[in-house]
Amino acid sequence: MSVRTYNPSVRVGNWNEDIQLEEDTLKDFLEKRDRGELLIQKTHNLLENILKKVDLSISRDGYVHFGDVAMIMNKGAKDRTKYSSGVDPRDDSVIAVNMAQSKVHEAKKIEGPCDISGSKYLDPCVRNAFVVTSIDGSANGECLRYGQPFHLKTTEDKGGDLLLFSDRSTFQKSAKRSRHQDVSLVNEPSYLTQWQVLHINPQLRMEFEGSPVPANHSVIISHCKTNHALAIEQDCKLKTPFGHEYEISSHTYLDSHKAEKEMNHMMIVMGVPGDNVYPVRCEDTAPVVSTENTQMSTENTR
Repeated sequence: MSVRTYNPSVRVGNWNEDIQLEEDTLKDFLEKRDRGELLIQKTHNLLENILKKVDLSISRDGYVHFGDVAMIMNKGAKDRTKYSSGVDPRDDSVIAVNMAQSKVHEAKKIEGPCDISGSKYLDPCVRNAFVVTSIDGSANGECLRYGQPFHLKTTEDKGGDLLLFSDRSTFQKSAKRSRHQDVSLVNEPSYLTQWQVLHINPQLRMEFEGSPVPANHSVIISHCKTNHALAIEQDCKLKTPFGHEYEISSHTYLDSHKAEKEMNHMMIVMGVPGDNVYPVRCEDTAPVVSTENTQMSTENTR
């Protein structure tokens, strides 16, 4: 087999075909660049839209309020023992939008209806940020309370203003792997897009009903119609454009004490004073000492 050792400019062998091939390759490259189909252009579009950074709302009193931007997180399994090869313990994950492969690189914003998944990418972005929205007319800034129905919406503009939706599983519509009640994002609000927060301890739910929901604490997010809790399917993983992620369903996992298991423990994650978004300075927290009191105390000691 002969190997060409000359450039196409050297008139040896099929030099005319080689020059034509390079011209066609350059022409295809310029056409793809004009249409925005180059991989670097698609990656830039992805980072500027779906993965664009979002600042979470600051919880100054420690509670969740209507209008707050937050993430819905499930903490990883407390038992980190690896019982079998190829099966790792459940890691920390957040509920995130799972767009189709054909749309993820070209979409300027999230379009519904759309699936969701449990992503291990924990940095707040358009894909995993949700807005707590009132249903009963409560004003933005009022506390969300246990047992109070609310909407979970994606952010405006690039987020698409989609609502978290769920309905009873049927033969035609259910979660792909677990076959439990499916959870997705839709455009129109309805009774199927209403959720409520329950206390993590079933024996204390009656006492805490009507109390403000604390931020960054484990709670149960239950669907109002079906009364099933939002869950991370740790045994079912989906192949997404962002890698392998957990499947999300609405299914209540109960232990022997009739309490929800860790897969149902969700956390409404918000920013708090003292983090990178709102740092607390030392002089803000240091107590103010009066010079007059110190002078009087020293005179008394003398």
